[in-house]
Amino acid sequence: MTHNTGHARLVALKTVHNELGALSVAELGRELPFPVKRVYILHQLDGAALRGVHAHKALRQVMIAMHGRTEIRIDNGSTQETFVLESPDMGLLVEPVVWRELTFSRGAVLAVLASELYDTADYLYEYDEFLAYVRSMTA
Repeated sequence: MTHNTGHARLVALKTVHNELGALSVAELGRELPFPVKRVYILHQLDGAALRGVHAHKALRQVMIAMHGRTEIRIDNGSTQETFVLESPDMGLLVEPVVWRELTFSRGAVLAVLASELYDTADYLYEYDEFLAYVRSMTA
């Protein structure tokens, strides 16, 4: 499967409202462009910590704010953009080779749907290493 690298974009999740509340859905082939192999949830956040601070070589993710506010600063090695998630009816699709830094409001909860199982070899933890990897892909 081929996929884009170096970018992120907001994805509207299908949401149905009725007198009982709202239901938001992310389905494979619709809102999700990849099969989900791992789900993890960041919670009990105090609002002070910077999280993420890395990139992935191959992993794709959709991040969904379940509660509170999450700001995601993304960087593809040449441009930077900040996305804000505040509702579970919107997700952020993050493609591979994107540096990400996340900040949260106190008590925020963020769900992450990942395309791959956890693999330390997929991570780029140093920003200089990330930039070198980006340059190697365009050489």
